Amino acid sequence: MIDVLVLGGGFAGLWSAAAATRLLRAQGSAHSVALLTPHPDLVLRPRLYQADPARMRVPLDRVLGPVGVRRIAATATAVDTARRRVTALTPDGGRTEVAYRSLVLATGSAVVRPELPGSALLHDIDTLPAAVRLEEHLQGLPEAPAGPGRWTAVVVGAGFTGLEIATELVGRLRAQAARCGAADEVRVVLVERAAVVGAGLGAAARPVITRALDTLGIERRLGTTVTGLDARSVHLADGSTVPARTAVWTAGMRASALTAQIPAPRDALGRLAVDRGLRVRGVEGLYAAGDTAAALAEDDHPVPQSCQHAIPLGKVAGHNAAAGLLGLPPVDFAPDPYRTCLDLGAAGAVATAGWNRTLREGPEGFAKELKRAINETWISPPADDPQELLRRAGHRVGTRPDAASSA
Repeated sequence: MIDVLVLGGGFAGLWSAAAATRLLRAQGSAHSVALLTPHPDLVLRPRLYQADPARMRVPLDRVLGPVGVRRIAATATAVDTARRRVTALTPDGGRTEVAYRSLVLATGSAVVRPELPGSALLHDIDTLPAAVRLEEHLQGLPEAPAGPGRWTAVVVGAGFTGLEIATELVGRLRAQAARCGAADEVRVVLVERAAVVGAGLGAAARPVITRALDTLGIERRLGTTVTGLDARSVHLADGSTVPARTAVWTAGMRASALTAQIPAPRDALGRLAVDRGLRVRGVEGLYAAGDTAAALAEDDHPVPQSCQHAIPLGKVAGHNAAAGLLGLPPVDFAPDPYRTCLDLGAAGAVATAGWNRTLREGPEGFAKELKRAINETWISPPADDPQELLRRAGHRVGTRPDAASSA
């Protein structure tokens, strides 16, 4: 039997396992901690809009192995909270059952792909394999037959992910088109059902976003959506057709399907209702973290499904899963103040603070440098450094690697 079992190898899962280990070690406990995931790497999911996505990963065994967390290579298919058993599919196609005393469900979320004609042709950047497929598709365009739409990409959804991939695709497409002397033929079209871009990113940021789209030459088709596509064109609800060889879907996320097996309330995104300590309401020994948790932050705002919240959610859930075994009181989820930083490709970036999305001012290039720091340093866990991992796993330590602990 595993004392603390964590399902999911994303940010929330990794930091849950690290936080549980940190507390158990501090208390001199020999309780076991294991992470069950089919993947050997932590995928740096917030970076999958960038070129060369195959490098956006960190080996889990180099992060968690040095602190004694066992990795179980399997895919969880069922959770029996009454018996405290997880059923999982092993890499060889077999099935196994893992018993636990305390469980953290951190299996993340997935993009909700549409059912429409030609939907199999849609790319997304939700997972590492999907992002790699998009990269391979872009690299293959110079060898594709010439004709309309060869250097056109349609991005569906003008939220955070859609804006980042659209603004980045301008440069990525131009790099490929330049091989054929066609860099000036690149066209990126952003399709959004709402009347504005970045509807959830705040009114203050919108002028910055709009200027960036204009600077990069990104077209907008607002108040409409995609009704179908084929290998050479994308059809819109307004009756128009965009010749395009590339289409990327970014609209809509939903929590892992495993949440539906838990006898507890869920929100519209499929996330489990949790208390302040991230214990799933009404289910003993079960905690949720990351995109599976409908947690509340400052002033009772429901947290978005984001890396910024997945990391502290994981730390608190892991800490409390271990604390429950030790008879220690739980701690409350209290993340850093909410902020956003949106990459806008070659046109820069925009940063906001607070739930009202106040624009964060700074010297020229401030937001872009902040985004680079987040992507390239802050979100990456330390490999081969158990002391630093356990230091950063403290539930009062901020996301920045140099953040001090008040614990």
